[in-house]
Amino acid sequence: MKAMVLAAGLGTRLRPLTDDRPKALVEIGGRTLLEITLRRLHSFGVTEAIVNTHHFAQMVADFLRAHDFGMRIEISHEETLLDTGGGLKQAAWFFLEGDAQEPFLLHNVDVLSAIDLEAMVEFHRERGALATLAVQERATSRPLLFNERGELCGRKVGDANPEIVKAAEEMQALAFSGIHVLSPEIFEKLTEESAFSIIPAYLRMAGDGEKIVAFRADRWRWRDLGRPADVTAADKELRSKAYPND
Repeated sequence: MKAMVLAAGLGTRLRPLTDDRPKALVEIGGRTLLEITLRRLHSFGVTEAIVNTHHFAQMVADFLRAHDFGMRIEISHEETLLDTGGGLKQAAWFFLEGDAQEPFLLHNVDVLSAIDLEAMVEFHRERGALATLAVQERATSRPLLFNERGELCGRKVGDANPEIVKAAEEMQALAFSGIHVLSPEIFEKLTEESAFSIIPAYLRMAGDGEKIVAFRADRWRWRDLGRPADVTAADKELRSKAYPND
């Protein structure tokens, strides 16, 4: 299985921890976020991964060369930040090599979770989805909206009116967790160019009838690592073995 780790961001919310390093190399529990993510992916059967870089890119490249993660690792360097969608699209070559029929994982470097990735991939296959998003019922200012079948039908940003792309009698607002399973066919559908966020692209595709579905991850521990206080809390959780496979 293949995966992409999104590690190119500036990490501005993590300052001062990112004043002299990329967020991917911020440490918790004595290990970098990038190491934790790659080793967790490997534990679920990932044998090939690509990491995008931009901020302190050479530090990330040097770190990857200095460590053996038991898998093939490539780097997709971004001269200018391409956001989630643009970064994925630039790395398309990696996922389209060979037969290119198997789903792959897309994982933010700044989230820590105990989500069962094997179960998520199997769910994706069973649903015949183009994209499967790990979501939870928790507070967020930007929830995604799903219908009774767990299909993406819109989103809400702050106090603005919801953006609805697919009609539904009932909608549930759920928080996205920064972990995706994608089918390689996604690259045929990504018509956006240059830098772009993947969420509006998902909404466009859902409106066009593509199957973008929710994988409910409520029962698994999850933490965003966007602020220094989150890193401190995660450090304590890791040391107490709160996250299996980590």
